[in-house]
Amino acid sequence: MNLNRRDFLKASGGLIVTFNLRAQGPVQGSPPLNQLDSWISIAADGSITAYSGKEELGQGISTAQQQLVAEELSVPFQRVKLIYCDTALTPDQAHTSGSQSHPANFNSDNLGQAGATAREALFRMASQKLGVPVDRLIATDGVITVKGNESQRVTYGQLVEGKKFSLALDPKAKRKSPSQWTVLGKPIPRPDLPQLVTGKFEFVHNVRLPGMLHGRVVRPPSIGATVANVDESSVAGMPGVLKIVVKKNFIGVVTEKPWQAIQAAGKLKVAWNPGPPLPDSATFHDSLRKLPARDTLMVDSEDVDAKLSGGATVLEATYLHPYQMHGSMGSSCAVADVQGDRATIYSATQAVWYQKSTSAMILGLKPENVHVIFRRGSGCYGVNGADTVTYDAAILSQAVGKPVRVQLTRKDEMAFENYGPAYVIDQRASLDASGNITTWNHESWSPGLGNRPGTNRPGNIITGYLLGFPPADFAPRSSGPVSARVNNNSNAVPSYFAAVTGVVQSGRVLTHAVESRFFTGPLRSPARLQNTFAHESFMDELAAQVKADPVEYRLRHLRDARLKEVLQAAAKTANWETRPSPKPGNRKTGLASGRGAASVLYEGDNGYTALVAEIEVNQDTGKIVVKRMVAASDVGPISNPDGLRNQVEGGALQGLSRCLGEEVTWDSEKITSVDWRTYHSLPLGFAVPKIEAVLINRTEGEVMGAGETSITLVAAAIGNAIFDATGARIRQVPFTAERIKAALAARA
Repeated sequence: MNLNRRDFLKASGGLIVTFNLRAQGPVQGSPPLNQLDSWISIAADGSITAYSGKEELGQGISTAQQQLVAEELSVPFQRVKLIYCDTALTPDQAHTSGSQSHPANFNSDNLGQAGATAREALFRMASQKLGVPVDRLIATDGVITVKGNESQRVTYGQLVEGKKFSLALDPKAKRKSPSQWTVLGKPIPRPDLPQLVTGKFEFVHNVRLPGMLHGRVVRPPSIGATVANVDESSVAGMPGVLKIVVKKNFIGVVTEKPWQAIQAAGKLKVAWNPGPPLPDSATFHDSLRKLPARDTLMVDSEDVDAKLSGGATVLEATYLHPYQMHGSMGSSCAVADVQGDRATIYSATQAVWYQKSTSAMILGLKPENVHVIFRRGSGCYGVNGADTVTYDAAILSQAVGKPVRVQLTRKDEMAFENYGPAYVIDQRASLDASGNITTWNHESWSPGLGNRPGTNRPGNIITGYLLGFPPADFAPRSSGPVSARVNNNSNAVPSYFAAVTGVVQSGRVLTHAVESRFFTGPLRSPARLQNTFAHESFMDELAAQVKADPVEYRLRHLRDARLKEVLQAAAKTANWETRPSPKPGNRKTGLASGRGAASVLYEGDNGYTALVAEIEVNQDTGKIVVKRMVAASDVGPISNPDGLRNQVEGGALQGLSRCLGEEVTWDSEKITSVDWRTYHSLPLGFAVPKIEAVLINRTEGEVMGAGETSITLVAAAIGNAIFDATGARIRQVPFTAERIKAALAARA
């Protein structure tokens, strides 16, 4: 059979279930982006199905997308069913990442434009059927009536009759304005919450297929180790063991039951050739400066050195950030069914289409014969083990010709995921006699290896690499000329530069990408968080030097009205005490309290945000308690205020975890932070601060992203609050008790 979307919906009642859709011929490709039928279908009974290439990862975007379609078609929220990220059913929108789901679907393209196109098409059809002009029609609850004569009416179902629209997306179709919204802009609860809180929701971990077997991987004992010999006889006779799979440096076992797979993987004897020693963790950050680098000169006013040498006051500081991991609470899982020349894969990947093409590469299949179905998995916001465990399951399934489920162990995931990158950032600035910034120099070093697999790089993650696929090439290079237009996607350029949103005319931003020994990739707010930590901490140091209030000093050096507004809104809600830092009169021992602020235009164009943190420091122990965080957010028109508030609050908490405890550690051979005793995310029972979200609903203009805004500011705001409380400046994340005590001992 060669199923299309309409046949599938008829057969399944419109529901996506755990069902093997593997066709007897090539799997249908993704519907084209420019066709209305790719995005919206209306059944004869008037029910509406929307299709999206942006998936629900727990961030609430599926609820907002249902609201979007319901709004544009003037139907109740419950009338819309949403299907997302299935390579045979939904449009290819690349990956769900970078806070791009809102901008991609809620502005002038894709799902939002499909809703507007469908509405206008329905009105034209109703005009023809009822014999009245379009401007005399009104739509309510899926019914179009003539104004002033409700007896003249026709339903959407009667107009479409279960057929296709057969229309291209109309770029001129007019979207509803926020002033017209009745569904969008409302705090509609997420439909998935009841199942989530009652344990009934089907994650990828819960997928079960007929005849399904279970697999485990055997990862190298050290970074860079290669297989010398596998003694399959070491597990001979063990119950349930069906196959040992060895492909280059990839090793896995397939068994009848999960526990058998765990036992067999633990007992299988493998001899490994050790990899080269890892860099010394104690001198790691300094070593980055000495490695061959790929340089990028982002901004250069060409007068920085002269102004630094002639400045009335010159300050400099270095900020350090570690590798950090996703540390998902549940380890990653996938189910694959590879039989012959076809594959069906259930995966929590953030990019089903990229997973389709790269899985085809590692399996030696044609991409059109690989069908990837998204199932929600462990919390991610980047590249945890979801893609690599998908490869694991696919390779093991192909080896036995039956469905195989693989769930990584905690250690296998934490020791080999793609970490958020480490950073070294040097800042140097000069001030004039009035305390204003005259020039600012930023220089950074960050190691990278691999990344998302993309369309053709399975070697960017550990399983692909073990199978013999290389990661993306790293080629050192000198910086080229500065681009005419500043791309501040990484937030490497401080907000205070005139080249972006500030008033500082003289500045230089030079970045050095170096090669990493560990796999790296996106971790919520990649590079943006690290750069903003350094910028906003340094801005506080400059304000303290001239004895200016930190908020006032920022406002003095900003010109963007929206960035100023979020900073003022956060300060007002937090009852900000206007004065210089550190707080006068604080004792040098015992408990001390303080407040700190930070702000940023995320990625240069994707969300204005500011955060104020209030903390308490025990100066005898170095322990911090964060009492309150106030985050102000402006991301354009708000689709769902509850959803936005959840993103702001959740980002703030994850940022708190990353700045207080999270750090990847290693010895000379291997990663040593491989469980919750050795990798320190926020523990159960910690003192949760009061978090307040100030939402600025900008009803005109474009929709921006929100998922990575508040997390970007937490480390800077808390570091600034520590300084305000104690006069000690901490410049290295995470802010452990040992580092805080060292900073306290070193203060003037």
